[in-house]
Amino acid sequence: MSESPVSRSPYQVALTRTRQAAYPSAPPFSPHTAYAEYGFGHLSREPNHVYAAVRRVLALAGLDKGGVDTSQWNPLGEYVGPGGTVVLKPNLVREFHPRDPDGWQWVLTHGAVIRAAADYALRAVGPTGRVVIADAPQTDSSFIGIVTALGLDQLRHFYQERGFSVDLLDLRQEEWTTRGGVVTARRRLPGDPAGTVAFDLGDRSEFVGHPGAGRYYGADYDSRVVNHHHTDGRHEYLLSATVMQADLIINLPKLKSHKKAGITLGMKNLVGVNADKNWLPHHTEGWPGNRGDEHPRPSARHRAERAVVGGLRRAALAWPGVGTRTLRIARRGGTPIFGDGDTTIRSGNWWGNDTVWRMSLDLNKIIHYGSPDGTLTETPQPTRHIVLVDGVIAGHRNGPMSPDALPGRLVAFGTTPAAVDAAVTVLFGFDPERVPTVRQGFRCHRLPLANGDWREVELVGDDTDWNGPIGNIHPTATLQAEPHFAWKGRVELSWGDVRTTASNRSGSP
Repeated sequence: MSESPVSRSPYQVALTRTRQAAYPSAPPFSPHTAYAEYGFGHLSREPNHVYAAVRRVLALAGLDKGGVDTSQWNPLGEYVGPGGTVVLKPNLVREFHPRDPDGWQWVLTHGAVIRAAADYALRAVGPTGRVVIADAPQTDSSFIGIVTALGLDQLRHFYQERGFSVDLLDLRQEEWTTRGGVVTARRRLPGDPAGTVAFDLGDRSEFVGHPGAGRYYGADYDSRVVNHHHTDGRHEYLLSATVMQADLIINLPKLKSHKKAGITLGMKNLVGVNADKNWLPHHTEGWPGNRGDEHPRPSARHRAERAVVGGLRRAALAWPGVGTRTLRIARRGGTPIFGDGDTTIRSGNWWGNDTVWRMSLDLNKIIHYGSPDGTLTETPQPTRHIVLVDGVIAGHRNGPMSPDALPGRLVAFGTTPAAVDAAVTVLFGFDPERVPTVRQGFRCHRLPLANGDWREVELVGDDTDWNGPIGNIHPTATLQAEPHFAWKGRVELSWGDVRTTASNRSGSP
């Protein structure tokens, strides 16, 4: 590790564009150029503009500035040293896209981005260190399918042949088989071999004062679990011990719209460091009239659906065989009546979700203030959580699971996750003030995640349109992404509002 980190603004976010909105096709996704610092020998026969962009964005960020373009360049060396452990946390949510066989490329963090990040992590920790690629995919996803789609098994073999330790970890404790959106089988998984760490944020949680206690809904039919962990002043989360023990976490989110959160980036991507997602509140049952956020204004049809589905879920828990088959049949028959998820608001999938952002920020607090023994400090850990965004092909409209491709050509890097999320949200074409996870990421009163305001973020890029104060970015220079249908008209960027507020805060005329 270098003697001391270089002084730079924590609100500086580096950005670059790839030459094409495309990923290399062949694992292990080696660079096509023998860069001065590259030490793995193997070169790709096809152009790898993704690797070049990751390298460029780390240089733009000013990491090991004096060593750039020399054999000694070690951009991550100021954050982790020889023998250290680095966790790479990509978005490995699901191995397929429901409408496009190639759509996994705009659902998952691509293997080419993971490869480039792993190279620089290994350069920092050396052969005595360890790199771990870890995530907790959606419970009904196949980890083997994800690893195969991304070429991660070949990537691990590539490093092992060269004497480096790179592990693949599925952090889940359970994997489901589903049919028609209904769980038909559950299989126990080994989980994190290092174990788990339970945290209770208590009065430092973003749920303090929230009226949803007793009505939270998590990741499973049995909402008693999530409500047990978020009641009577408790706000508990179960995290991967490997993640909590790491010297450095490199967060590798895929840039996508999101039905519950508006957008998913670095802060939302930490959902995947959990060992049990049913500890995580996803929405609050009810509607705003009774202090819930499941639906904006339930019609008679929606209330009928809730009553039917609620009864069938209870039956599935009580009598797994008969109840599950009945629920599956009912779900299939109910779609023409109640609507599908791409056209119908349900389960907190709309702009009024007031639950999921709180859960996301709580997880960020644990990463920044938590210790491997489950305790929390009042002082954040020295920089151990940095963000590298894969927006080469982004996903918009009905994200995060069924988005349409958006040629983004974007790679972003920063050391303050809230700042990175704000910058990329603007470049996506959304207003950070209208995205609760981003807005509130700058407003946490207990265990703050960022000081100041997102409008203070400074962009450092090699594209003149993506450079300078965040308030100077014109909507025409953004990716002009379309939000999830239930967020339309509620999240899009308004340049006048952003620019005026930014000028007022800076004292500019």
